[in-house]
Amino acid sequence: MAGTLYLIPVPLGPVAPADCLTANVLATLRPLTHFVVEQAKSARAFLKAAGTDAPLQSLQLEELNEHTRADALERLLAPLRAGHDVGLLSEAGCPAVADPGANLVALAQHEGIRVVPLIGPSSLLLALMASGLNGQRFAFQGYLPAKDVDRSKALRELENESRRKRQTQLFIETPYRNRAMFDAVIQHCQPATRLCVATDLSLPGETIRTQSIGQWKKQTPPDIERRPTVFLLLA
Repeated sequence: MAGTLYLIPVPLGPVAPADCLTANVLATLRPLTHFVVEQAKSARAFLKAAGTDAPLQSLQLEELNEHTRADALERLLAPLRAGHDVGLLSEAGCPAVADPGANLVALAQHEGIRVVPLIGPSSLLLALMASGLNGQRFAFQGYLPAKDVDRSKALRELENESRRKRQTQLFIETPYRNRAMFDAVIQHCQPATRLCVATDLSLPGETIRTQSIGQWKKQTPPDIERRPTVFLLLA
């Protein structure tokens, strides 16, 4: 009988696992001996902080990230096929959401392997919850283009779609380009469009603010450089 693939959330930043994960998540994690992780070094640090029943050095960690070849996924399923339960970890937040772990989940589902998602912090849902924007209809767009011309085009298209569908648009950026993204939104979107900037969610420095583009233009830009941030807009 195949094992179970547990989707284990991790903190969104440097906080103790017990401060943001439920007792059930920690109890499910501790007996596991096989993990698929985005980066082994940071995963070991998380597992050490969370606590494991087996010695840390005895755990089997396999990496799955943007550099993983598609034909390597079959190998990652081997412990599950052999009857071992496996924990899937992202670098931050919930695995398989804006995360390469989605490919492993898809393959597990295809083979009929049991997949169990566990409760934990998701920056996208936390941002949407606190934004005051439309939580009934929304779409996550991932990363927008980095080049100025392509990014400005994408922003105008998202704004038009938001207006047409009354749909909140969520997107993210590499933290060192956050300020460039903020400036582009302010420059290319209409004054009445509302923008939420949600930074360091669930962490001590958390800030979440929603204002119209016109209001943002009158104020000092937020301090978001090199800090994980979710952008949300509603036209």
